[in-house]
Amino acid sequence: MVVRRAIKLLAEIQKTGKKQYIEVNLSDKSFTDRELLLTIKKELTTTGINAANLVLTITENTLMANMFMAERFIKALKDMGCRVGIDDFGIGFSSFNFLKKLPVDYLKIDGSLIHNITNNPVDQHLVRAMVEVARGLGKQTVAEFVENKATIQLLSEYGVDFGQGYYIGKPFIFSEKSGKRKD
Repeated sequence: MVVRRAIKLLAEIQKTGKKQYIEVNLSDKSFTDRELLLTIKKELTTTGINAANLVLTITENTLMANMFMAERFIKALKDMGCRVGIDDFGIGFSSFNFLKKLPVDYLKIDGSLIHNITNNPVDQHLVRAMVEVARGLGKQTVAEFVENKATIQLLSEYGVDFGQGYYIGKPFIFSEKSGKRKD
């Protein structure tokens, strides 16, 4: 299970004294997996890690498909101390409406709004608006698909908190046993 490996990896990193966040994308089946919340709670207790360093993200479409279960699921994660983010934010029909109901920490702005942002005034306006709404609600923002310095500079001007993409760092796999990078 990916979440279990992520928690164990965080425990290894925590032993070195480094502060590290690990983000795990949850599938649409996560809400109905009765064992998932129990596993997370057990692993957090066993390892003793700072649960706030575990960021669990769920796509906007998954959240919208079952708002009631999403609210309960996110509340349970937050009660454990985990941080929760909405992935692919901004592509759904009623993104802003459900922000009132879900106590998430991050909004991960969909890469389709970021990849050409330096040349697209419409994307610029949309991203700026999303950042302002997020900031007003006390949520942080993550921009996907950051591919160049100009994009980082623009997103920084807008107040985006974090970025993901090849310009920042290529994805890599951690060795399950050693917790070290495998490139």
